[in-house]
Amino acid sequence: MSAPTTPAKVAKPETASPAAVPPKVRILVVDDEPSMREMLRIVLRRDGYDVTIAENGREAIEQLHRQQFDLLLSDIKMPDVTGVEVLRAAKDVNKDIVAFMMTAYASTSTAVEAMRLGAVDYFTKPFSMDELRLKIRQHLETHRLKQENVLLKKALNTRYEFSNIIGRSEAMLDVFRMVETIAKTSSTVLITGESGTGKDLVARAIHYNSLRREHPFVALNCGGVPETLLESELFGHMRGAFTGADANKKGLMEVAEHGTIFLDEIGEMTAAMQVKLLRVLQDRRFRRLGGTEEVQADIRVMAATNQDLQKLVAEGRFREDLFYRINVIPMHLPPLRERREDIPLLADHFLSKYAELMQKPVLSISHEASVLLQAYAWPGNVRELENVIERAVALEPSPAVLPDSLPAQVRSWPSEPAAPGAAAAVPIDVAPLPELGAGFDLEARGEDFYRHYIALALERAGGVQVKAAEMLGMSFRSFRYYAKKFNIR
Repeated sequence: MSAPTTPAKVAKPETASPAAVPPKVRILVVDDEPSMREMLRIVLRRDGYDVTIAENGREAIEQLHRQQFDLLLSDIKMPDVTGVEVLRAAKDVNKDIVAFMMTAYASTSTAVEAMRLGAVDYFTKPFSMDELRLKIRQHLETHRLKQENVLLKKALNTRYEFSNIIGRSEAMLDVFRMVETIAKTSSTVLITGESGTGKDLVARAIHYNSLRREHPFVALNCGGVPETLLESELFGHMRGAFTGADANKKGLMEVAEHGTIFLDEIGEMTAAMQVKLLRVLQDRRFRRLGGTEEVQADIRVMAATNQDLQKLVAEGRFREDLFYRINVIPMHLPPLRERREDIPLLADHFLSKYAELMQKPVLSISHEASVLLQAYAWPGNVRELENVIERAVALEPSPAVLPDSLPAQVRSWPSEPAAPGAAAAVPIDVAPLPELGAGFDLEARGEDFYRHYIALALERAGGVQVKAAEMLGMSFRSFRYYAKKFNIR
């Protein structure tokens, strides 16, 4: 059967050939003129669309309730049910439908009403079919990009909801409940916990579950920026404020406007910067370095530290008033040794991640290796566990991670795991206690004890004294004193 003959003006020129159109794009054409309906059906089907026609508004509304459409192309002037009523019904069924209106009687009032209801454009008959086809393609593409943007934002939110914070222990369930509770507020949060416990991930989870999630999340490690640059980094600067300041620069406080700023390792902040931050928290205003105008700061502040801020306050190293300003909602993350039941879950998560990244068929962790992982004390917490699993996947030649692929410190740890919540014992050779008065030197024995543990902590901290002091529960000042006394480097 031959195809129907169409008017010359609807012939499809080569220059107007449309881009590939997904077959799922469904169009509803509504017009009480049979010739117009048929012509639109032929033209749009040639472009690859799935076209349904309706001869009046009542039939169109029935079709809208019967199946899903991506685009509506409707005449405005029709008996009984008008195109505007069809448009209203279409938006009730699917608020995201792309709608075009047609009319032989150009009327400003009906066009305004159609646009108010959500039509993207309207055409006055007679109109160019090529122009119609072009606008349909353009609006469908714009609609597709908007939907992809929404999906991307949802995916981003999902990434930082709870999927990256893994655990089934009661301690972690408390963390999940706390995130849900405080996310909807704008209160300042102080997240504490040892290095590697995931304070950054929890801060992001709070932000991406909050009312500010559509706005920026900006993180700054206060210990990772030199003191001379921290003020500029945080508050920005004006041109000429210092040597090298060739242009005005926004600080992270401005970048995070309406969103969240996360100040990691806030205990490392200098006294001068503590005063400036306190003013921002009190007045929600700041000045750029070298500037005179005050800038509003509509931001949520979250801070994190692996130090005991109350102890720093007592030692005069952290402002008491700032501590109370940032400690509005305190949140503590447990170390990995206090939630050992989460170790297998985390290990499997990192195994899948790095096996995929390295394209290696390492599918599981052997029972022997799993026992060792659960027994180890994990001074570096989740970050250390991730590094250990990455190393194991890289070295493992078999489908399962075996003990030989684990680092020596994990393999040599006592094989019997400590009870959840208890710190694992550190192996040390202690000589039998001789009878008192038989030459026992308590001071010397005490020094041997300190020397052993300080050397062990330094080794496990990779030579970083601050981290080694944290492992031993010592102040950095005390640690440095004993390390110097015993000449341990």
